[in-house]
Amino acid sequence: MGQKKLIRFEAIKSFPNVLQYPEGMAGQWHNFFKNNHPLTLELACGKGEYTVGLAKMYPDRNFLGVDIKGNRIYVGARQSLEAGIPNAAFLRTHIDKLPAYFRKNEVAEIWLTFPDPQLRKSRVTRRLTHPKFIRLYQQILQPGGRIHLKTDSPVLYQFTKWVAELCHLTILDDSIDIYAGAASDELKIKTHYESLDIAQSRRIHYLSFTLPDTPLPDRDDELLDRVKSIEPTPAPRPVRPPRIKAKSAPPANSGKST
Repeated sequence: MGQKKLIRFEAIKSFPNVLQYPEGMAGQWHNFFKNNHPLTLELACGKGEYTVGLAKMYPDRNFLGVDIKGNRIYVGARQSLEAGIPNAAFLRTHIDKLPAYFRKNEVAEIWLTFPDPQLRKSRVTRRLTHPKFIRLYQQILQPGGRIHLKTDSPVLYQFTKWVAELCHLTILDDSIDIYAGAASDELKIKTHYESLDIAQSRRIHYLSFTLPDTPLPDRDDELLDRVKSIEPTPAPRPVRPPRIKAKSAPPANSGKST
């Protein structure tokens, strides 16, 4: 691990707005934030641009960025501390452990901002809008609570629409290109990954939806069949050429000239 990461991992241990694998937090977030304001999660938050940006925008709501990468969380956590933003905090843990940290109906809203689209078909169950994760969100999200997806991946965007169709999710907003019209202030917040334009799609897709009150139907196999038969196979990553070490210069002649 690089020296910079080590410094950041050590620093967040003392940050009052960062919790790492805490115990006994389910049902206690109002005590942590010292208010009863609605709680919004940013999952796979990275550097926490949305956690910080939304917290500035809505001081009467609480925002919690969730990620496993402590060196990334450090960026948003430090920014929040330096700017004196009391309603932004960060939780370091695995997203599939969410029910251990939140009680039923404790979360008002969820943002998925540029999550890894997991383009390999063998990793489809790792997509954060896969039914496996939607079932986790059902355990903690309030009835009618929105889930927002913002992504530059057309594959993840279409995949999520398939999930909505098969699992009876209610789509509230659907934009294939948010900047083609008048984007809301919320959608104008840009993350580090948005600026990279990794997908090179030149479009930012957005979906917001709510979950049914009843358990999701088990149509996971049907979803997988669509992925295998319709979804494009990602191009293989280019192989990097081996690094060629520069030949070291011969040692200078240390003898005296005569």
